[in-house]
Amino acid sequence: MTSQTVLRKVFGYDGFRPHQMEIVEHLNGGRDAFVLMPTGSGKSICYQIPAIMRPGVGVVISPLIALMHDQVAALRQNGVRAAYLNSSLTAEAAAQVVRQAGDGQVDLLYVAPERLLMEGFQALLARMPLALFAIDEAHCVSQWGHDFRPEYLRIAEVTARHPEVPRIALTATADVQTRKDILGKLDLTRAASFISSFDRPNIHYRIQLKDNARRQLLSFLHRRHAGHAGICYVRTRKRADETAAWLRDQAISALPYHAGLDAQTRMAHQQRFQREDGVVVVATVAFGMGIDKPDVRFVAHLDLPASMEAYYQETGRAGRDGEAADAWMVYTLADVVAMRRLQEGSEGDAAYKQIQGRKLEALLGFCETTRCRRQALLDYFGEAYPDRCGNCDNCTHPTQTWDGTVAAQKALSCVYRTGQRFGAGHLIDVLLGNATERIRRLGHDRLKTFGVGTELDARQWRSVYRQLTAAGRLAVTDTAIAGFRLCPASWPVLKGDVQVQLRKDLHPQKQPTQTKKTAAQTALPLADEGDQALFERLRKVRLKIAKADSVPPYVVFHDKTLREMAVRKPADRSRLLMINGVGERKAEQYGERFLEAIRSHPSS
Repeated sequence: MTSQTVLRKVFGYDGFRPHQMEIVEHLNGGRDAFVLMPTGSGKSICYQIPAIMRPGVGVVISPLIALMHDQVAALRQNGVRAAYLNSSLTAEAAAQVVRQAGDGQVDLLYVAPERLLMEGFQALLARMPLALFAIDEAHCVSQWGHDFRPEYLRIAEVTARHPEVPRIALTATADVQTRKDILGKLDLTRAASFISSFDRPNIHYRIQLKDNARRQLLSFLHRRHAGHAGICYVRTRKRADETAAWLRDQAISALPYHAGLDAQTRMAHQQRFQREDGVVVVATVAFGMGIDKPDVRFVAHLDLPASMEAYYQETGRAGRDGEAADAWMVYTLADVVAMRRLQEGSEGDAAYKQIQGRKLEALLGFCETTRCRRQALLDYFGEAYPDRCGNCDNCTHPTQTWDGTVAAQKALSCVYRTGQRFGAGHLIDVLLGNATERIRRLGHDRLKTFGVGTELDARQWRSVYRQLTAAGRLAVTDTAIAGFRLCPASWPVLKGDVQVQLRKDLHPQKQPTQTKKTAAQTALPLADEGDQALFERLRKVRLKIAKADSVPPYVVFHDKTLREMAVRKPADRSRLLMINGVGERKAEQYGERFLEAIRSHPSS
């Protein structure tokens, strides 16, 4: 069988996406590969098809049990001999998988890096035929990345014992330093690199200033995502619990997810998110890696993520099905100060802090930019985007700038003259000439900067301080009470050697209910109410099958596949097999139930 035949018969797709076929043929030829593809672009196909085609077992090293379960369930639905070995199995079930793998009766075997390093598993590798090694979420090998796993550093020790077996490392996000780490630490310096565009054209990026974050989130959900599945990221466990409870009080199906919950509760919440429609998970960064749910319609951030890489990967969990999705975030000066303090107080040597500092500056710069957000995001990953995208807030509502040089000089001078230890609230009172009891007691009403800033109001001065801090022209003190201090980049501003352009903040306002349609939204439109009714009927059929098989609904069929059925209305099995996403095993297993629903529908 050719790779094209496997794609059609097993997975139900007529054609490969960009780079997929090249990578498949490269691995089939026994050669190593490094793959960098955005979330939702079909990385798994790149090693799953070679593992099916090549003699032996394809060993997939994956960091999360939940990811293994979902991928194995989806493969089995397509008739692929797939299994996993992890702590969720009983001793008897694990022994059966070991026997099957040793006899070559498994095409794909998923294991965690910890399992890979066990002597017993390495003995199994020595006696079973091997098709390939696939290292998923390969950025976990890099200390410069955002999901570092020390066990990944030893993967090369194991794969080196099988030099004849091709290896493929895959990730959705990695800057230049992280890519170098992946290639070096996994001993893949001679591997061919396949790097796809980082662009996710179906995602609409929007960032707003924080002004009652919960109410802003609720407004966003009511306007754009009523009844939709989504993820809301927050910084702390307490905030996750409280925000989820508040959303439930607003009649939104919301669940918390964080490392402070017991394993059973985390698993239950994740399964509800995967298997039910319209569930919103309020989570810390403990949630998300490997989440394979295609119909996540939004990712919201109520707190700043740790880096541009984290932002890209977290927002990439929206719209994996290629249909319109939102990446929405709110932030404020307090978030900027908190992130700066975390950076300055972080562990690690000077080189590490320097790199982390650059990552933070890039993230804050992205928040403050007046450029097209997509241009700025792709530029960070070394990819040019020539035109404005028309699908981000800076394109749909262009932001104006103003010459803030004099205001920046006043703001920095006030920091210096007050002793480089006060926060924005105190500094703004000085600039506005507010003779509070504290200001009089400290003698700050006698400073030259007292009352020199009345041309701006308190909100505008807060914006000035936020933008100076984000741009690295103002540092945060490392004392118990956060304040500001000057840094080397402050002095060129004070001396008038550089001009400072600041953005005019757009304060929260009602947004349009629809985003601009993009070329990526290729799903067939539902022509009328009859098609919509049939689509909903097919979803009910899918849900019934999913519950019976104990799998998430999208493992049966994606919404995009059901939408195509509702529009094309296949009358028999041969026509059903022409629908994208319908492979032979699924058509045989339960295709007749979908055909019967279509035949009996009034519009058919």
